[in-house]
Amino acid sequence: MKEAKIRLIKRHLKIRSRVKGSKDCPRLVVFRSSAHIYGMLVDDSLGKTLVSVADKTITKKDLTKTEKAHEVGKLIAEKAVKEKIKKVVFDRAGYLYHGRVKALAEGAREGGLSF
Repeated sequence: MKEAKIRLIKRHLKIRSRVKGSKDCPRLVVFRSSAHIYGMLVDDSLGKTLVSVADKTITKKDLTKTEKAHEVGKLIAEKAVKEKIKKVVFDRAGYLYHGRVKALAEGAREGGLSF
């Protein structure tokens, strides 16, 4: 395995050991690939995904990946507010808090989530 991947896995495991989501305060998980970004609200006590959004659902064209991540954050916040969820715990899944991950978090805060 490459060193960068090993470091990512170690960071992810360290974060997951500290971050737990519940029904009142679910975990906002970010997954990003080279082409797409996904956000999910997870209740760890039940092991259930409450809300999920992918950048594939965005209908606006000519957006950069960072702008799409910002829109995903807004969409997940909108869906969470409909489910009466205001507060979440942010799980960056080992990714550095920079670029698309940061844009998704800022979009979620803009949409009404607090973390």
